[in-house]
Amino acid sequence: MVQKPSIPKGTRDFGPVETARRNYIFSTIREVFGLYGFSPIETPSIENLSTLMGKYGEEGDKLLFKILNSGEWLKDLEGESFTASDSAKLTSKVSEKGLRYDLTVPFARFVVQHRNDLTLPFKRYQIQPVWRADRPQKGRYREFYQCDADIVGSDSLVNEIELIQMIDSVFEKLGIRVVIKLNNRKVLAGIAEIIGEPERLTDITVAIDKIDKIGIENVKVDLAQRGLSQEAIEKLVPVLDIKGTPEERLNQLKSLLSNSETGLLGIAELETLISATTQLETKAEIDLDVSLARGLNYYTGTILEVKALDVEIGSISGGGRYDNLTGVFGMPGLSGVGISFGADRIYDVLTALNLFPDTVTSAPSVMFSNFGEKEAIAAMRMLKELRSEGIPCEIYPDAAKMKKQMTYANSRCIPFVALVGEEEMAKGMMTLKDMTEGTQTLVTPEEAVKIIKRK
Repeated sequence: MVQKPSIPKGTRDFGPVETARRNYIFSTIREVFGLYGFSPIETPSIENLSTLMGKYGEEGDKLLFKILNSGEWLKDLEGESFTASDSAKLTSKVSEKGLRYDLTVPFARFVVQHRNDLTLPFKRYQIQPVWRADRPQKGRYREFYQCDADIVGSDSLVNEIELIQMIDSVFEKLGIRVVIKLNNRKVLAGIAEIIGEPERLTDITVAIDKIDKIGIENVKVDLAQRGLSQEAIEKLVPVLDIKGTPEERLNQLKSLLSNSETGLLGIAELETLISATTQLETKAEIDLDVSLARGLNYYTGTILEVKALDVEIGSISGGGRYDNLTGVFGMPGLSGVGISFGADRIYDVLTALNLFPDTVTSAPSVMFSNFGEKEAIAAMRMLKELRSEGIPCEIYPDAAKMKKQMTYANSRCIPFVALVGEEEMAKGMMTLKDMTEGTQTLVTPEEAVKIIKRK
């Protein structure tokens, strides 16, 4: 018995309806990117591991999909023995490439590699799949699309304000109510200073980034395991739990971080962003979340995350400021900031809330019936006229029984069926059947175009 084929866990097939709906998401995001002056680029799915490793922190490195070298890679291991603790050494021997983990690091590599061809500030968007060797669960996949927009070559907070407006515009167009959570890595650095652990910023951010998933008690255990003193942990917890409006939280942070120059700078940046979103009448809810850390090591300033208000799911967009990312590729001092939309999670939110428009479909607007060879040719002449007017349509390929043809049209939710028999051929007309209303009318191709477009 032949084994039934399957796909890897954490990946999915998409049929015509799902693909049409995904394209609706992509086109909505792409439209907004274009309105804000961003240009498209693409980078390879495969990057050198030297490009990817060390850019996402310890956790991220573990989630990289690594690709075995082609050819006889085993012969390079002859005479060598490895234990479980030598996995990193073994990997370096058998793998030089990996699937990209996100679009930001490849973009930084792109900027450095093509620096002489770019005009700064450079604004790019990129809509491509990424891969992570994560444990699959609801809303978390091993292969998924990201929709990124980044600006490099400018450290102005105008860029962050524009990105927040883009997020607001995308989710307004999609009909999703969201909250945009803001924080600043400088604020987190200031907190690390006041609790007496300035050298442990990475450990702190990696740990507190898990608060929503594992709770504060487990975060405290994690921090202790990472070497933070009990005194530092007890100082940290109340800071993460400050309450009030964004403005009230900022005032509390000002008091707590009064002795941290770095922390106060982060607070000033947050004040600018929150004030601008108010003046620009941002429709999305804006929140200050001191526990927001976005555990990726390359963030240096503003960080943000977007949550859907009406569905329990992880973040559906996020991003931040990264001043030093291109420096690891030999181009220091180039500031950047960007956001990423998680198209797959957005798809799940739209599905859960039944927000996809009825017009988002893979089906054509019209199916021409097939009564035989002569009738099919006459129908195809009319079909050609409708297509020239931008109306998607098809002809049933076989002269099958009419019940079978109508069943096909119904199963594909095709709104109109055009009947072209001998009588219609003689008049150069078609009988247009509205599959929703159940009515039919004898019309010319020109009249059919008006009816179909009107509906």
